[in-house]
Amino acid sequence: MEEFAAEIFNWLGRYLTEDWAVFFTAWLPFAELRLAIPLGISLGLNPAYVFFLGITGNMMPVVPLLMFLQPVRFFLKKHLNFMARFFDWLDHRTYKKSDRVDRYGALGLIFFTAVPLPTTGAWTACLAAVLFKIKFRYAFPAILTGVLLAGIVVTIISLFTTGFIR
Repeated sequence: MEEFAAEIFNWLGRYLTEDWAVFFTAWLPFAELRLAIPLGISLGLNPAYVFFLGITGNMMPVVPLLMFLQPVRFFLKKHLNFMARFFDWLDHRTYKKSDRVDRYGALGLIFFTAVPLPTTGAWTACLAAVLFKIKFRYAFPAILTGVLLAGIVVTIISLFTTGFIR
């Protein structure tokens, strides 16, 4: 993992400081906290600071996604055929993974977001909130809670695997 993190930072390091590399890695879909926190810790940054950067970076796209994902999806599906196929695939994959969200609504978003596995996280939770028509006032705090829980889990795992805690 450290080699992978170093490789990513070397690429990002041409343009960003270590702090910004962690922040923007957390912002990216599919990377999010799962990569940003181990990246920051493996680079020797303070784990509490890395946690803060990871949470902040991961939450940055949530408000725009919750507010604009549905109209943007509708527009793209209507006007671009390949985007219609992409969103159909993404919707199917999200429905398949989000049975808890369907059953428990906003509370299910917490659990969905908190599991630090591929294809779960803030980006997919935003899509699930849109698909299941969960209101912003319920979706945002649920996703934030899930991101915080995922951040705690990833930070603890990263500390143990990078040798900060033995």
